[in-house]
Amino acid sequence: MPEVQIEIGGRTFDVACQEGEEHYLHSAAKMLDEEASVLAAQIGRIPEARMLLMAGLMLADKTAGVQDKLKAMEDRMAEKEAELEQLRNAPTPEPKTIEVPVVPTDVTDSLAEIAARAEALADEVDGKAKGD
Repeated sequence: MPEVQIEIGGRTFDVACQEGEEHYLHSAAKMLDEEASVLAAQIGRIPEARMLLMAGLMLADKTAGVQDKLKAMEDRMAEKEAELEQLRNAPTPEPKTIEVPVVPTDVTDSLAEIAARAEALADEVDGKAKGD
Protein backbone atom coordinates (compact mmCIF):
# COMPACT_ATOMS: atom_id res chain seq x y z
CA MET A 1 0.00 0.00 0.00
CA PRO A 2 1.71 3.22 -1.14
CA GLU A 3 2.11 6.18 1.18
CA VAL A 4 1.64 9.62 -0.25
CA GLN A 5 2.74 12.92 1.23
CA ILE A 6 0.10 15.64 0.94
CA GLU A 7 0.08 19.23 2.10
CA ILE A 8 -3.01 20.87 3.53
CA GLY A 9 -3.02 24.34 5.00
CA GLY A 10 0.77 24.48 5.07
CA ARG A 11 1.01 21.23 7.01
CA THR A 12 2.34 17.97 5.60
CA PHE A 13 0.61 14.63 6.15
CA ASP A 14 1.60 11.06 5.24
CA VAL A 15 -1.43 9.16 3.96
CA ALA A 16 -1.73 5.58 2.77
CA CYS A 17 -3.91 4.69 -0.20
CA GLN A 18 -4.68 1.79 -2.52
CA GLU A 19 -2.35 1.09 -5.43
CA GLY A 20 -3.28 3.32 -8.39
CA GLU A 21 -5.32 5.78 -6.31
CA GLU A 22 -2.46 8.20 -5.72
CA HIS A 23 -3.77 10.62 -8.34
CA TYR A 24 -7.22 10.75 -6.70
CA LEU A 25 -5.66 11.32 -3.29
CA HIS A 26 -3.57 14.21 -4.64
CA SER A 27 -6.67 15.73 -6.28
CA ALA A 28 -8.71 15.44 -3.09
CA ALA A 29 -5.84 16.87 -1.03
CA LYS A 30 -5.55 19.79 -3.43
CA MET A 31 -9.26 20.61 -3.02
CA LEU A 32 -8.99 20.36 0.77
CA ASP A 33 -5.83 22.52 0.71
CA GLU A 34 -7.64 25.19 -1.33
CA GLU A 35 -10.42 25.33 1.26
CA ALA A 36 -7.88 25.40 4.11
CA SER A 37 -6.07 28.27 2.39
CA VAL A 38 -9.31 30.24 2.21
CA LEU A 39 -9.83 29.63 5.94
CA ALA A 40 -6.27 30.61 6.79
CA ALA A 41 -6.64 33.82 4.78
CA GLN A 42 -9.92 34.70 6.52
CA ILE A 43 -9.24 33.55 10.08
CA GLY A 44 -5.48 33.25 10.35
CA ARG A 45 -3.69 30.37 12.02
CA ILE A 46 -6.10 27.86 13.59
CA PRO A 47 -5.55 24.46 15.20
CA GLU A 48 -5.02 21.61 12.72
CA ALA A 49 -8.12 19.63 13.72
CA ARG A 50 -10.37 22.69 13.46
CA MET A 51 -8.84 23.70 10.11
CA LEU A 52 -9.42 20.21 8.67
CA LEU A 53 -12.95 20.10 10.07
CA MET A 54 -13.88 23.50 8.64
CA ALA A 55 -12.25 22.78 5.26
CA GLY A 56 -14.03 19.42 5.12
CA LEU A 57 -17.36 21.04 5.93
CA MET A 58 -16.84 23.65 3.22
CA LEU A 59 -16.11 20.90 0.69
CA ALA A 60 -19.13 18.92 1.89
CA ASP A 61 -21.29 22.03 1.39
CA LYS A 62 -20.01 22.45 -2.16
CA THR A 63 -20.53 18.75 -2.82
CA ALA A 64 -24.11 18.93 -1.54
CA GLY A 65 -24.78 21.86 -3.89
CA VAL A 66 -23.33 19.94 -6.84
CA GLN A 67 -25.39 16.87 -5.91
CA ASP A 68 -28.56 19.00 -5.81
CA LYS A 69 -27.78 20.40 -9.25
CA LEU A 70 -26.97 16.91 -10.54
CA LYS A 71 -30.27 15.56 -9.19
CA ALA A 72 -32.19 18.44 -10.81
CA MET A 73 -30.44 17.80 -14.14
CA GLU A 74 -31.09 14.05 -13.89
CA ASP A 75 -34.79 14.76 -13.23
CA ARG A 76 -34.91 17.13 -16.19
CA MET A 77 -33.15 14.59 -18.39
CA ALA A 78 -35.63 11.89 -17.32
CA GLU A 79 -38.52 14.20 -18.27
CA LYS A 80 -36.97 14.86 -21.69
CA GLU A 81 -36.33 11.14 -22.23
CA ALA A 82 -39.96 10.37 -21.34
CA GLU A 83 -41.13 13.08 -23.73
CA LEU A 84 -38.87 11.70 -26.46
CA GLU A 85 -40.14 8.18 -25.86
CA GLN A 86 -43.73 9.42 -26.01
CA LEU A 87 -43.02 11.13 -29.34
CA ARG A 88 -41.34 8.00 -30.69
CA ASN A 89 -44.31 5.83 -29.69
CA ALA A 90 -46.97 8.26 -30.90
CA PRO A 91 -49.03 7.01 -33.83
CA THR A 92 -48.17 8.40 -37.22
CA PRO A 93 -50.53 11.24 -37.97
CA GLU A 94 -53.06 10.75 -40.76
CA PRO A 95 -52.03 12.46 -43.98
CA LYS A 96 -53.94 15.64 -44.62
CA THR A 97 -55.93 16.05 -47.80
CA ILE A 98 -55.57 19.44 -49.38
CA GLU A 99 -58.18 20.45 -51.89
CA VAL A 100 -56.95 22.43 -54.82
CA PRO A 101 -59.57 24.63 -56.45
CA VAL A 102 -60.55 23.42 -59.91
CA VAL A 103 -61.46 25.83 -62.65
CA PRO A 104 -65.08 25.15 -63.61
CA THR A 105 -65.67 23.54 -67.00
CA ASP A 106 -67.79 26.42 -68.33
CA VAL A 107 -64.91 28.82 -67.60
CA THR A 108 -62.36 26.63 -69.43
CA ASP A 109 -64.82 26.29 -72.34
CA SER A 110 -65.25 30.06 -72.48
CA LEU A 111 -61.46 30.55 -72.41
CA ALA A 112 -61.03 28.00 -75.23
CA GLU A 113 -63.66 29.82 -77.28
CA ILE A 114 -61.97 33.18 -76.69
CA ALA A 115 -58.61 31.65 -77.69
CA ALA A 116 -60.11 30.23 -80.89
CA ARG A 117 -61.63 33.64 -81.81
CA ALA A 118 -58.30 35.33 -81.10
CA GLU A 119 -56.52 32.87 -83.40
CA ALA A 120 -59.15 33.38 -86.11
CA LEU A 121 -58.74 37.14 -85.87
CA ALA A 122 -54.95 36.76 -86.01
CA ASP A 123 -55.27 34.61 -89.16
CA GLU A 124 -57.60 37.17 -90.69
CA VAL A 125 -55.17 40.00 -89.93
CA ASP A 126 -52.29 37.97 -91.39
CA GLY A 127 -54.33 37.29 -94.53
CA LYS A 128 -55.11 40.97 -95.03
CA ALA A 129 -51.51 41.91 -94.41
CA LYS A 130 -50.34 39.49 -97.14
CA GLY A 131 -52.92 40.83 -99.53
CA ASP A 132 -55.35 37.94 -99.76
